Amino acid sequence: MPLTPTSGDSGPRRRSLLAGALYAVGGTGLLSGCTGGGADSGPELAPEARRVLRTAAGDSTELLARYDGTATAHPGLAERLKPLRGEVARHLDELIGATWEREPTEGGKGKSGKKKDGPSAVPADERGALAALADAERRTAEDRTRALADVPPELARLLASVAASGAAHAYLLTEGDR
Repeated sequence: MPLTPTSGDSGPRRRSLLAGALYAVGGTGLLSGCTGGGADSGPELAPEARRVLRTAAGDSTELLARYDGTATAHPGLAERLKPLRGEVARHLDELIGATWEREPTEGGKGKSGKKKDGPSAVPADERGALAALADAERRTAEDRTRALADVPPELARLLASVAASGAAHAYLLTEGDR
């Protein structure tokens, strides 16, 4: 069975496999302990790693809102944005799942913990709207890249993958048409 389920496949998700593998090897280097919860509880992450993941999840939530706002303001872009928005939604799911708990996200907060500017109004022209969305993807990817040093290697790989995807989204939103 492939590790990444195809559509309609009800096989295990990557984070389930990761959690199982971590339990099997003792989770050295990633985990600071175990929660006292039931069977659905996973290992507890170090506070800094949880903070970074909550911030990353909040940033993905903000990106989803930007995609939705752009698609609403420019219905002609909705089909083009749909697969990229879907990827951002999957990233959010993975980032939330990586914390092994459902805590409030720290949407819109950067590495300093200070609130970033909220989503701005969508530019009136399509090209400007795509450029604004690409800038948001680029900034978010840069924030995630800077956060790599603050998390254990397993989570750094997740953040690096999501950051690389965001950089690719930025390219597709602006440079892909040239």
